Amino acid sequence: MSKVLIDADIVAYRAAWSAQDDTQEDAEEKVDECMEYILNDTTFDGLPYEVFITGKGNFRYDIAVSYPYKGNRKDTAKPTWLDHCRDYLEDFWEATRSNGEEADDLIAIRATELGEHAIIASVDKDFLQVPCMHYNTRRQDFTKVSEFEGLYFFYKQMLMGDKADNIIGLHRVGPATADKILKDVEDEYEMYDRVLKAYDGNEERVLENGRLLWLRREVGEIWQPPK
Repeated sequence: MSKVLIDADIVAYRAAWSAQDDTQEDAEEKVDECMEYILNDTTFDGLPYEVFITGKGNFRYDIAVSYPYKGNRKDTAKPTWLDHCRDYLEDFWEATRSNGEEADDLIAIRATELGEHAIIASVDKDFLQVPCMHYNTRRQDFTKVSEFEGLYFFYKQMLMGDKADNIIGLHRVGPATADKILKDVEDEYEMYDRVLKAYDGNEERVLENGRLLWLRREVGEIWQPPK
């Protein structure tokens, strides 16, 4: 049987912002509404599920030496009830809270364990590197990602970077240019070789960005180039 893996970070933020000028109880109600929407109003109604939220610490802060990881968010205001929404998700919805990594890592690890039985429910595009079924909770549609497609997405991200997390890729390389660089690749070795050449052979920068972008597939994993 399939199992739904819910990225609840977005649930906590949406609920907290929605209840920004309201009470703590209102924030809890917003969390319940978001969770019930995901669980009851989709085609996987009734399936078992697991919930994940991000806790303290993140190994990526130590890896990022070229640019501060998520450094573009340091002055961004957070909603009043965000911490309470996270606590409520943990206490009431039995969410698993990460420690020293992101909820995304926990979800990717669990999806790897479940294999073809995993359904990741999120709006975060970063999960598209994980081979399994994906459900976009905003668009309400499914995308199945193969192992090759997941690797391609990961290496494409390495070329483009990820502005949301302040991971800086190659100058003026967007989706179209990245696709051109990776055109007709047949395996991961070729993907890595193309990316390394695009970075003018700068192995350290490729390694840094790869480790920042890679979602763990096993506990404590740090990404390594293919050999």
